[in-house]
Amino acid sequence: MADRPAVVADVHEIAASMPHVTRIEGPKGNSIYQVGGKSFVFFRTPRPDAKNPATGEAYPDVIVIWVESDADKQALIQDPATPFFSTDHFNGHLSVLVREADLHAISKSELAEVVQDAWLSRASNRRRAAWLATHCADGPGR
Repeated sequence: MADRPAVVADVHEIAASMPHVTRIEGPKGNSIYQVGGKSFVFFRTPRPDAKNPATGEAYPDVIVIWVESDADKQALIQDPATPFFSTDHFNGHLSVLVREADLHAISKSELAEVVQDAWLSRASNRRRAAWLATHCADGPGR
């Protein structure tokens, strides 16, 4: 099957497919995906720091995805080919933001890699090693 542009349902599918994942609802019904009690993907409620520059309206469709390091964050947000961004509120936070409306700018396989990396960044060493041993030809160290 050929790769296709990513959609919101893919975020849910990929996050939920990772091992030891719990999906909880935030106070406003927003989905939060956790591994070992640590969030790795969550659907954010509108906040004034992520807004449409033309209207000033807070984006209603921002997803927060954790990353392993600041270098990973910078690589994603500085690549003009990706829809990832950050805001001042997230300075120093190991995560990137993406609007649901912009997911189509990446493929489902690219999204899978970002979500899997988010899970890996938050999973325990034991869970991370077990997943890498079964999913990466390179072994741990991906």
